[in-house]
Amino acid sequence: MSDSELLESKVPEVTLLFWIIKIAATTLGETGGDAVSMSMGLGYLLSTAIFAVIFLTVVAIQIKVTRFRPFLYWTTIVATTTVGTTLADFADRSLGIGYAGGTSLLLVLLAGSLAAWYWSLGSISINTVSAPQAETFYWVTIMFSQTLGTALGDWTADTAGFGYVGAAVIFSLLLATVVAAFYLTNLSRTALFWTAFILTRPLGAVVGDFLDKPVAKGGLELSRYSASAALVVFILVCIVLFPQRAARGAVH
Repeated sequence: MSDSELLESKVPEVTLLFWIIKIAATTLGETGGDAVSMSMGLGYLLSTAIFAVIFLTVVAIQIKVTRFRPFLYWTTIVATTTVGTTLADFADRSLGIGYAGGTSLLLVLLAGSLAAWYWSLGSISINTVSAPQAETFYWVTIMFSQTLGTALGDWTADTAGFGYVGAAVIFSLLLATVVAAFYLTNLSRTALFWTAFILTRPLGAVVGDFLDKPVAKGGLELSRYSASAALVVFILVCIVLFPQRAARGAVH
């Protein structure tokens, strides 16, 4: 890949700000998805259809633009989290395959997406995301990871019995382990990135559930609408006050 192609990466540089916004976006995906499917009473299937249309639309726009655009990028990320939330809930609850079944299925789909991406282009580094084919793999992989994260978060909090706070602690510790591995080992930076990226989704899922689920179930029972609005404002403030650069250079 040429230097010019590397400079045209259409995803943000991976910094602390990236992870802060990513966790906020995944939490928004949970509260926003629940607001439409539950609070509005549209159900999981119709909500998934609505969010899928939004997801496909913003991904098409994202692929069409020629450079990294922060607002568009994070809108697309949020779109993947909302469709991931309602799709996972539809599979787990409406189809009755359960959290364990949904988690296993989505893990296979995610691994398959990453494998197909690597075999097709020779790299799954985010810094190579500039051409349409790489971007397509990138967004499909992210959509699977967001859906997997919802199912995994629900499974850990509910089926495994750790509750929302306990599950949040577990995923926070796992993320801390990835951070330690980044600074203390020579493990693949690309592998560590995708591990952290995947783990932020169940963390956001259980934090979102903690905010809006009933007190009797271990939540704070906050309004899904107000929680979602607060998260949108937080993300916008982060984007406006702390400009992001496009990712550059190869990740080994």
